[in-house]
Amino acid sequence: MSNFIEPDDTRYEERSRALVQIGRDAIAQENPAVLREYFSEDFTFHGPGVELDFAGLEVFFSQMRAAFSGFYCERYEIVSSGSLVGCRTEMGGTFDGPFEPSPYGTIQPHGGKFTLALINMFRYDDDGKLAEEWVQYDNLETMRQLGVELAPRS
Repeated sequence: MSNFIEPDDTRYEERSRALVQIGRDAIAQENPAVLREYFSEDFTFHGPGVELDFAGLEVFFSQMRAAFSGFYCERYEIVSSGSLVGCRTEMGGTFDGPFEPSPYGTIQPHGGKFTLALINMFRYDDDGKLAEEWVQYDNLETMRQLGVELAPRS
């Protein structure tokens, strides 16, 4: 049994349940119309060392689906206050395709499992669309899981 939140879990308000659903229906699975409808026209993503608009984030999701079979995007705890929603997100799959969006060039697959643990903060606009996202994750652990050694283990 996973600890992932289900889209119909009534302990969470509607916006939070929709966040769970979009992860399953339009991030893990390619569904550009549903994804576009969820995000505001002027969406901005703020990640470690990167700023993306909607088009850039859409490309990133596509690259993740191409590199990781069984790709998933699931949510753990969610907290919500007004226009802000914060949560823990887990993305992952089996690394069996080249990974393109890397500052180290294309990373070749190793066939093992990959898990990306994220801390997210989302801001929604007055129309209920996702307007802004801030993400933090462990870059060093991510690169290690992809088979890129940047520093010796201690």
